[in-house]
Amino acid sequence: MLQIQDTLVTLDLAEQFFCCDLSKCLGACCIEGDAGAPVTEDEVKEIERVLPEVEADMMPRAIEEVRANGVAYTDVEGDLVTTILDGRNCAFTCYAPGGVCLCALEKAYREGRTDWKKPASCSLYPLRIKEFPTCTAVNYHRWKICRDAEALGRKKGIRLYQFLREPLIARFGADWYAELQQACELYLQEYGDNSPRR
Repeated sequence: MLQIQDTLVTLDLAEQFFCCDLSKCLGACCIEGDAGAPVTEDEVKEIERVLPEVEADMMPRAIEEVRANGVAYTDVEGDLVTTILDGRNCAFTCYAPGGVCLCALEKAYREGRTDWKKPASCSLYPLRIKEFPTCTAVNYHRWKICRDAEALGRKKGIRLYQFLREPLIARFGADWYAELQQACELYLQEYGDNSPRR
């Protein structure tokens, strides 16, 4: 682990190559799994605020589900997460030609219809953030659907901390990211791909 200010960060940020490859995975992280994306209460309020603009891109069943049960729920682990359909699909997914799954929240933002992009947990994926009383843990969610992203990252020479630069700055700040970058670079200078963990 790396300690950056009051966070404990997995060494995967330095060691792991990563670059999303939507042409291969088709956005599977939005439709696979057994729970929605983690959200905060403030993010729930933001989703509710932009929802009228987002509904145009949502599936009809998703609109019905959200109107009936809200934009989020508490899962079996006690976490607040986005509403899902059929026990897996995020209610805010939509599809582009070729079957690529997109986020309706982000689509509305990119088209200038809203001023809020999407939950931080979605922007930071495949990282997962866990808050503890004395620190925040930042971990890599290793999952088979991201193997193509790992392969593309290795091909392009993009490390996980580099790929997630903007969302990490948005979540933790520029000073925090500068410390992370320096720590990752020093770690890679010493170990490269010969990490003692491998």
